[in-house]
Amino acid sequence: MSNEMLLASTIFVLIGIILVGVFLLTKSLGPNNTQDKNKNMVYESGVSKPIGGTKIKFSVKFYLVAILFVIFDVEMIFLFPWAVNVVKLGTFGLYEMFTFMALLFAGLIFIYKKEALSWD
Repeated sequence: MSNEMLLASTIFVLIGIILVGVFLLTKSLGPNNTQDKNKNMVYESGVSKPIGGTKIKFSVKFYLVAILFVIFDVEMIFLFPWAVNVVKLGTFGLYEMFTFMALLFAGLIFIYKKEALSWD
């Protein structure tokens, strides 16, 4: 084993031991007041007595909109480098980006036809 690997593994083990030690010291030295009911009460946005349960199922449309947002937002990641190098890429780069944009537009039309973004 090389000296670098020995040093790296020693540092890794020491960091692990220090972290475990800090967590154990915090647990043993810190306050442990489990009798206080106010400490364990739910408090969110100024409401101390929540309305309804916590096992509410969200509609799939929320996740669908989020995934579609991510997909069409990643488009911007590909557009910025192209915009910076548009002169260097020339005509072929222009046609390539039009093809990319046409594919994304076709996907958007498909999503619109499937009524994936309609809220009933």
